[in-house]
Amino acid sequence: MVKVGVLVVAYNAETTLRRVLDRIPDATQLHLAEVLVHDDHSTDDTTSVARDYEDDNSRFHLTVVRHPKNLGYGGNQKAGYAYAINHGWDVVVLLHGDGQYAPEIMGELIEPIVNGAADAVFGSRMLQRGHARQGGMPMYKYAGNRVLTAAQNFLTGLTLSEWHSGYRAYRVSALAQLPFVGNSDGFDFDTEIILQLADAGMRIDEVPIPTYYGDEICRVNGLQYAKDVIVDTLRYRLGRSGFGSGRLGRVAEPYGFKPSPYSSHGRILQMVHGRKPMRILDVGCGPGWLANALTDAGHTVVGVDVAEGDGVAARMSRFIVSDLADGLPDEVGGDFDLVLAADIIEHLVDPSRILTDMAARVRPQGSIIVSVPNISHWYPRFRIATGRFDYDQRGVLDATHLRFFTRRRFLRVTEEAGLERVAHRHTGLPLDALGLGDSRLVTGTVGRVDRLLVRWWPTMFAYQFVYEFSPWRAGALRPG
Repeated sequence: MVKVGVLVVAYNAETTLRRVLDRIPDATQLHLAEVLVHDDHSTDDTTSVARDYEDDNSRFHLTVVRHPKNLGYGGNQKAGYAYAINHGWDVVVLLHGDGQYAPEIMGELIEPIVNGAADAVFGSRMLQRGHARQGGMPMYKYAGNRVLTAAQNFLTGLTLSEWHSGYRAYRVSALAQLPFVGNSDGFDFDTEIILQLADAGMRIDEVPIPTYYGDEICRVNGLQYAKDVIVDTLRYRLGRSGFGSGRLGRVAEPYGFKPSPYSSHGRILQMVHGRKPMRILDVGCGPGWLANALTDAGHTVVGVDVAEGDGVAARMSRFIVSDLADGLPDEVGGDFDLVLAADIIEHLVDPSRILTDMAARVRPQGSIIVSVPNISHWYPRFRIATGRFDYDQRGVLDATHLRFFTRRRFLRVTEEAGLERVAHRHTGLPLDALGLGDSRLVTGTVGRVDRLLVRWWPTMFAYQFVYEFSPWRAGALRPG
């Protein structure tokens, strides 16, 4: 038996709550394990009305909770969903106490979840053409809804007919997998939970619902709401690219190949372009996409990293599993023409050790190429200046970075390891990570301006420093 519960979010709903509860169909109420009325610290008699209804009716198990303080629309839902999880509900239906959404079609929201076809079902006022306006939705709200929905679909890749309905049903086990407790307490909570469902790969369905606009009081500041939901959606888009903490969107796949000629991988490939076939050691090769490109160019590549991902060994001539925190293992060998450390030394407690090990593995006429993120780039500078030094999933402020480098610090560390600068080609904004590596943003005005700024002021605008070194400075001694 599926345990279905209804969460009624109510604020100053004394005149509408009883009618809303009466409108739940008898056929539906037979399947309801509990109806939970959450009075969000109303200033009227909402709680008294709910408790009187509980005393007068035995149609369903009614639980009434009055919050000791106002939690906000999102906060009220958080408390309700936590209750549903803790009390073993299988399905939770969100119903508003002001009567704006029709309890009569509650069964249609529940059905796809009960049948195992969906993890969340949203009532949509836009699925049936013209019904929203016929139901009294003001033109400015209708237009705003359509514009915001189109923008959010574009940014997320979803195809919802409406993002802004508050009539919903969720599989409780799906909710339990989402970090919804950290979401907004405001009205954009509904958008944030859609983004989290999408990020988790949950199945979302929509059913048409009637539109009703009566004399209820609208408590939403439209302009503030529009700003909040667009900001949330942009954060999701950035989160899916690796920026931000990942609460609304996360990167699911490991670091990939960055093919743009203006990325760190692209810069490294430019540096080695045209050279005769070489023996290359790729330190911290990750999934092996850079090694694969070098192999395709005719080079022999040995890769080393802490773990072997799917297909890594096939992308190079040899792959060695080793924890780089312990330095390079003896089985790597030496006498390489080129040793690479692409975006790796910042992940190590002792970068100097790995650089010294790398220098010992390259022949005297060979070279070493190292790329590192620039902590003095304008993005982390801005974050620090505004007091928001939060870690990202990727990029300069990657949560796995153990060391941060300015250009001066980076060059000092490499000098202490006995490396002499030969060449450099820095990178600009990480447009590859945003999925824009092949777009006109790279080849057009934005890309040209970004590259000009990198050349003009690299410590401010270079996102990564990419340097090639000779292994031994004049007078330096080979270790050991």
